Parts: sequence; C-alpha cells; structure tokens
Amino acid sequence: MTRSETSVEAACPVRRGAGCLAIPVLTAALAAFGVLMVYSASYYIAGQQYGDAFYFMKKQLIGLVLGLAAMLAAGFFPYEKLKKLKWPALILSLAMLALVFVPGVGVENYGATRWIGVGPVTIQPSEIAKYGFVLFAAAYASERPERMRTFRGILPVLAAGGGICLLIIAEPNMSVTLCVGAVLLIMLFLGGAKARHLLLLLLPFVALIPVLVIAEPYRLRRLYAFLDPWSAPQGEGYQLIQSLYALGNGGWFGRGLFNSVQKYRYLPFAESDFILAVIGEEFGFVGIVLLLLAFGALILFGVRTAASCRDRFGFLLAAGITAALAVQVAVNALVVAGAVPPTGLPLPLISAGNTSLVFTMAALGVLYNISRGTRR
Repeated sequence: MTRSETSVEAACPVRRGAGCLAIPVLTAALAAFGVLMVYSASYYIAGQQYGDAFYFMKKQLIGLVLGLAAMLAAGFFPYEKLKKLKWPALILSLAMLALVFVPGVGVENYGATRWIGVGPVTIQPSEIAKYGFVLFAAAYASERPERMRTFRGILPVLAAGGGICLLIIAEPNMSVTLCVGAVLLIMLFLGGAKARHLLLLLLPFVALIPVLVIAEPYRLRRLYAFLDPWSAPQGEGYQLIQSLYALGNGGWFGRGLFNSVQKYRYLPFAESDFILAVIGEEFGFVGIVLLLLAFGALILFGVRTAASCRDRFGFLLAAGITAALAVQVAVNALVVAGAVPPTGLPLPLISAGNTSLVFTMAALGVLYNISRGTRR
C-alpha cells in the first residue's frame, strides 16, 4: 500500500458498521458553505426583487435541513432494499419528467420548462431522474451480470437512460442531458458491457452533440460566444465575460467574503449556475482550489467505497452516485472558467436550488450507507 493510499484509509476507514464518516461530514460542510455563498451571491438582487436580502438564503437553509434529514435517513436505511425499487424509481423519474410538459403543472422560466409547480414549491425532476436512473441501472446490471455482455442485455439500461435524456433535452436542458448521457455510458462500462458495444453507442452519442447544437439557434449563438465572447459582449457572450471578470478580480486570495462586485446585477445567475465565479472573486484562486479539493476528496471516498464493496449492487450504486457528482462538478467548473460553452448546470451542494441539494445529499447518504456495509 502506498503512502497516499494509507492517508486515504486513515481519513476514511471502511470498516463494517463504522463506514466512511468523511462522506456525511464533507457533504454537510459543503452544503453549509453553499448556504453562506448563496446569501453572499444573492442578498443584493434578493433585496431588490423581493424586498428581503435573505430570500434565497432562507430557501437554501430549508433545503439544507431537508437534505440533512434525507441524508440521515438514507444513511441508515438498508441499501440492499433499494434494489426492489428499480422499476418504481424509473417510472417515477419518467413520469415526473413528462409532467413538466402538462399545461398548468410545468413551470416555464427563461424559455425552458424544467420545473413542476406544487403550490408555492417548484421541483426540478431532472435532478431526481438522474439518481433514479443510477438506481435502476445498478439494480438491473447486478441481478444477472452475464446479460450485460450482450447487446440485447444492455438494451433496458440503454432505453431507460435514453428515455430520460430525450425528455430532458425536450425541456430543453442540454447540459443535464449530456451529464445523464455520460453517467449512462459509465454505468454500462462498469456493469460489464463489451468495449465494441460501448464504442457502437459512443460514436452516435458524440455525433449527436453538434446536431443538438445546430438544431437550436440559441445553442449555436452560445457556441459562437464561447469561441469569441467579445463578438457579442452584450448578448450571448455577456455571461461568460462577467464570469471571467469575477475570476480575474479575485486574483490569488480574493476580495474577501461578501465583497464580490459582479453579483451586483453584472453576473446573471450568480447564486445558482455561476456561483463558483462569485466564490472565485471572494476567495480567489486558492479558495476555488480548496473547494475543488473538498469535492475531489468526496469523490475519492466514493470511489474507495465502490472499490471496497463486496456486493455488485452496492458497487454499481456507489460508483453511479459518485460518477453523477463528479461529472456535474467538472462540467460546472469548466463552464465557469470558459473551458466549455456556457450551460445551465448547478454546482452540486453549493448552488441555489432545493431539489438538487436535497437529492444530492440523499444520494450521498446512500453512499455513506454502502460504506458502512463494506470491509477494509
């Protein structure tokens, strides 16, 4: 065992019954930091629009409390029983995604219909469907592993993931679609699909991306703005330019907590999709590195949990949850830094949005649960 592996074991011992306590501790710490940053990024615009500087913070605090309760419940509910819920989880995911298109139920915002309205509460089904698919794929692939070696055998997983992707892209929400698509390929690979089958799926998946971009004029404009944001500084390039300004203003160590300038109506969605830019402005490059290291540690503990799990269902479920978290963190960070075209994707545990917060914390509770059932 190497020195780095020894340090990981010391931070996250995976003994039966004890589990990896670093998973819930890091999750709670990141979520609490998210509440603080949501307030910092939103208090000006919340005061202007709602007359309450704490408007977004209060909502995020409710999500944190619900998320802690969900994580606690998921952390001690026998995860093996989740296997029986694979079909209800998939059906519920598809049904909720379909409900956003029902008039009077779906809520439209900024030209996209991605939410379900239940009284004063809005729910984003794509954040639920992401983990519903992981549960279905893990349960299906673990029941009869040998069928994952045939193309016919992987069709149910492919159909489930493909159906979810089609409903999400119709909202439209290309960023979450690509994340679910990436998780789909990861689950097929870990489930035992043959390399030639994965290649057969990967080629059309990659080829479909430019088609999706060209199909919607606003996506094409975003691509042009990504290549040269100064070609449309008041249009599609505006958000990326303001994000880069925020990161540049932060320098190495930042301007200090609550001292961001870009959040004063310069940077759109400062409390949600681009909250990492505000963190960079207030805590600098060093702050972003520390935050990403915290996410990296959480992802590493997830990988260790999956690798240590003795049953196939637990391994696939832990790996799928970890993959979903890792893909979303990576894409959000790359978008904010201008490394990939701008997309509407929240930073897990940090960005404003209770559906994402509660279900991510619940999923990480399941991850902790799996770690409690593993041996070193």
